[in-house]
Amino acid sequence: MKKGIVFYLQLSFTLLVCAFLIVPVLMSITAGLTNNYFVGISSGFTLRWLTQVWDLYSDTIWLTLWIALATTLVNLCAGVPCAYYLARTRSRFSAWLDECLTLPIAVPGMAIALGLLSVYGGFSALRMSWYFILIGHVVFTLPFMVKSVLAVLQSINFRILEEGAASLGAGFWQRFFHVIVPNCKTGIISGVLMTLTLSAGEFNLTWMLHTPLTKTLPVGLADSYASMRLEVSSAYTLIFLVMILPLLVAAQWFNRKPKKTLKQAGEGEP
Repeated sequence: MKKGIVFYLQLSFTLLVCAFLIVPVLMSITAGLTNNYFVGISSGFTLRWLTQVWDLYSDTIWLTLWIALATTLVNLCAGVPCAYYLARTRSRFSAWLDECLTLPIAVPGMAIALGLLSVYGGFSALRMSWYFILIGHVVFTLPFMVKSVLAVLQSINFRILEEGAASLGAGFWQRFFHVIVPNCKTGIISGVLMTLTLSAGEFNLTWMLHTPLTKTLPVGLADSYASMRLEVSSAYTLIFLVMILPLLVAAQWFNRKPKKTLKQAGEGEP
């Protein structure tokens, strides 16, 4: 079928938008790998800026990974049971809880941080530790875990599966861990990847909650752009992209999996 002028106009516009978004990223990567950004590629490639970033900011990278993993663990322990409760229960309390879980998605990260500071900022031991950032990240990311699992539960007829397991003598915890959790695997993995990505890349909330001893990667990245030369900050950006991009790609892949596979477990109805 012959393509018309409209198709090529749309293709040109799409490529232009992609270039507008991708070219700055490529330029930043190039700056982090060249001896002198202002001279350009002709100055030669080097890894010394990456080495310098690791020497100066490696503690922020490890702290970021630790907080992201801890946030994910908390979200798994709290988010999956919460999603199961919301999918199974229809009451005023469950509706209120669902609305409360949606609020952190709509409220800016700085507003969440200010709320946490006003309530818990007086506890100096908590305020000076990385647990304070962890609390903020859990508040911010928990809705994404709950919504991912809840979407899967609402797409399958899990009640029939539970009734079948109960008729065979399975108790509540057996049904939960051997029936509900395996059938929510796609939603759980999607929520885990989303939590890791959001926690590792969150800046506004973390910037308000951090202390000089609890800097995370995004905060260190902002500091490097403000105080270091362009090549160092660009190398820091490259490390950030290496951490974030695989998580984003994996999250997109799981979100695009055919919904048919999610419904197969619930196809017990005539």
